[in-house]
Amino acid sequence: MSKKGVLLVISGPSGAGKGTICKALLDKHKDIYLSVSATTREPRVGEVHGVNYFFKTKEEFLQKVEEGDFLEHAEVYGNYYGTPKSSVQKMLDEGRDVILEIDIQGALKVKENCEEGIFIFILPPSMEELKQRIIKRGSETPESLMTRFKSAYKEINYISKYNYAVVNDEVDTAVTKLEAIIAAEKCRVDRMKNKILDSKEGFIHEQLYD
Repeated sequence: MSKKGVLLVISGPSGAGKGTICKALLDKHKDIYLSVSATTREPRVGEVHGVNYFFKTKEEFLQKVEEGDFLEHAEVYGNYYGTPKSSVQKMLDEGRDVILEIDIQGALKVKENCEEGIFIFILPPSMEELKQRIIKRGSETPESLMTRFKSAYKEINYISKYNYAVVNDEVDTAVTKLEAIIAAEKCRVDRMKNKILDSKEGFIHEQLYD
């Protein structure tokens, strides 16, 4: 029996750098799959169906909701977004590891529907560093900056809901920690039970017939 893949659910406050870390990890490991979300919004220039998003009509999306085919979904500014359960499950069953980069509220919904997921919280080195990263984007007004900063404080309170925390003080170091988490998870006895049983049966066979 082939080994099942690992689902990594990665989230953290805006400015923590989860997107940068995920991209760096995916660049190093071409066998890791990034989950593609579904949405009802119109494609933007250059976006490709099945690569950037699965673009669906509102009717198609709501039908999938009725069928229970989303690990999580939400309505944002009149458009629906969701994580398709079927595509994620297909990759996991094929033995591929899957990354789901998602906001904290979405991650908590996934946790309700997928207990086997590994939940990783990305932290900034400090709140001051987080503030500077957001400022450097140059896209925030003083008011929106304060809103984001207050939101980050609230979001960090959810860290106890996660299995692991990784401080993003340096991208390469953070990626190495993610690699270590993946390796450790694949060594868990409950994930290796089929391989252990096969090895045990092989050992018994050798003892009987040697």
